[in-house]
Amino acid sequence: MLAMTLHEELAELSSAEDFLNYFDIDFEPTVVEVNRLHILKRFHDYLRQNDPVEYEGFAQCLERAYQDFVHSDALTEKVFKVFHRQTAQREVRIPVADIGRLA
Repeated sequence: MLAMTLHEELAELSSAEDFLNYFDIDFEPTVVEVNRLHILKRFHDYLRQNDPVEYEGFAQCLERAYQDFVHSDALTEKVFKVFHRQTAQREVRIPVADIGRLA
């Protein structure tokens, strides 16, 4: 049987827990439960920035991504584009006569 490359092994992983276990990173399950998509997205971002080629480089990127959410939260970290949108506060007025009326 042929040995799998690092990239092939990573392609087999599907959850944040899988990645953390693969890279032997200790983690708090409650942190991952709340932030799993954010951690994986940040991991991806760090991989793009650092372009690691060896196991240790990948592990460092994942450790850093995980630690971002140990010490912060998704709203503060703003990993996803939706968190970058400015919410315009505007007043919406609906005439009383229109309440309950079908458009």
